[in-house]
Amino acid sequence: MNKARRIALIVFLSAFLLIIVTGSIVITGADQYSVITEFGSVKEVRLTAGPSLKIPFIQEVTKVPKNRMVSDLTPSDVTTRDKKVMNVDSFVIWDINDPVKYLSSLSGSRTKAETRLSNVVYNAIKTVLSATDQADIISGREGALAQEITDNIGTQMDSYGIHVYAIETKKLDLPDSNKEAVYQRMISERNNIAAQYTAKGDYQSALIRNDTDKTVSETKSKADADAEKLKAEGEAKYMSILSEAYNNTDKADFYNYVRSLDALKTSLTGSNKTIILNKDSELAKILSGNVK
Repeated sequence: MNKARRIALIVFLSAFLLIIVTGSIVITGADQYSVITEFGSVKEVRLTAGPSLKIPFIQEVTKVPKNRMVSDLTPSDVTTRDKKVMNVDSFVIWDINDPVKYLSSLSGSRTKAETRLSNVVYNAIKTVLSATDQADIISGREGALAQEITDNIGTQMDSYGIHVYAIETKKLDLPDSNKEAVYQRMISERNNIAAQYTAKGDYQSALIRNDTDKTVSETKSKADADAEKLKAEGEAKYMSILSEAYNNTDKADFYNYVRSLDALKTSLTGSNKTIILNKDSELAKILSGNVK
């Protein structure tokens, strides 16, 4: 064998060996399953990340994703229990927990998997929302509703080797066609409620005002009565003191004298200083010096 043939043989054997080696090594990623098949039949599923071996030319490897995936679902309209139409836009979080079932039922196609997920999730959403009133749907959108939809799916995707972790809602709204009408109805309902609260407040205000006015009136009447009573008692006390002060003739005459002077002073106001007196009046006696 000449040198050229030996070199060609070495190159051929090296290439063949390289093909054998590369065809024998399986590299499994941390986020992958490696499914080993032999003549179309699954022989082994390798779960551990790292290199491993297979029989070249006879066995084949199919990589299946192990990580969680997020798939957007087509927005759809759903009718609630109280016959209100709502538009639901959601997404599903899922992964493959049985790669053998996944390959056999969906041929390892993510597109087929998402189509099946979309149908199952839509049916679950329709089932849950059709048994719930619109107001409860709106109030439960933060978590309770999503959990109920996820629970409704149950084990429906098990036969496809798929596990559904959660159904999350991106948008849960009214269809554009009837959104304005619903908004106007909601505004009208809120206005009616506001009017009821206002009427109730006015009624309560009137009760409080009437009760306050009654209390003020009663307090004022009692105060007036107490004032009159005190005034009468004061006058009685005054008359008693006065009677005691002028209980003899001299004190009485002095009192009449002072009262007469006060009367004279009062009458001499203004520009007219003329007074006409009866000669028998006390004041005339004072002015004439006939006071005894």
